[in-house]
Amino acid sequence: MTETKPPTSPTSTSVGAQDDIELRLGASLVHLPIIRSVAASIAMRADFDLDSIADLRLAVDEACSTLITRALPDSTMTCRFTIDEDQLLFRGTVLSTETEAPSTTSFGWRVLTTLADAASAWTEQHPENGQRNWIHIELAKRKPAFT
Repeated sequence: MTETKPPTSPTSTSVGAQDDIELRLGASLVHLPIIRSVAASIAMRADFDLDSIADLRLAVDEACSTLITRALPDSTMTCRFTIDEDQLLFRGTVLSTETEAPSTTSFGWRVLTTLADAASAWTEQHPENGQRNWIHIELAKRKPAFT
């Protein structure tokens, strides 16, 4: 008998870019230092300045903390970093029973939007289980313009 496992994250049409980096970790606060370190390393390699690297680390930390607190127990969090010439884009996703996106009026969201140049959050219904939803947070940090 073959067991079908549910997907660990939704399929994305933007997946597959050669320079994208994706992490899949247990949705647990103990993994935050790993995600912060990866975000900082990617930003350094992409020639971000020290202030932008620090802002990105904190923004990714806040986004992941928000996702983890909404995730189903023992679930997986997917973190994708996409780098282009002008910015670094982060998208985090978890499976949750919550139907609403994270509040954009919370203190944590204010911190996130102060540190990132753009941020958004949304939910997407799980196609195989109507009582579960994907929660997404996406943020962008632009490279500083050197004069």
